[in-house]
Amino acid sequence: MEQTAIRTSIDLPRELHRRLHEAAARKGCSARKLILAGIEQAIGEPELSRPARRLTLDESLVPPAGRRIDFTNEELYDLIEFP
Repeated sequence: MEQTAIRTSIDLPRELHRRLHEAAARKGCSARKLILAGIEQAIGEPELSRPARRLTLDESLVPPAGRRIDFTNEELYDLIEFP
């Protein structure tokens, strides 16, 4: 064991311990190596993943209630009275 390593112990259920050693034998490695690989994989994954795509502002997030009214700028200027 490396000098920078820390020894720890855990209690495994008997069935899980048996399956661990069987899996290690199938892979041709030690149970220690299999445990370390599993821990590395578990802590190597990011905790929060970003969304795959960004939101676009092309369409509204909340659907409009009622009917949609389309006006051109000129039509709006005709409806609004300016001082």
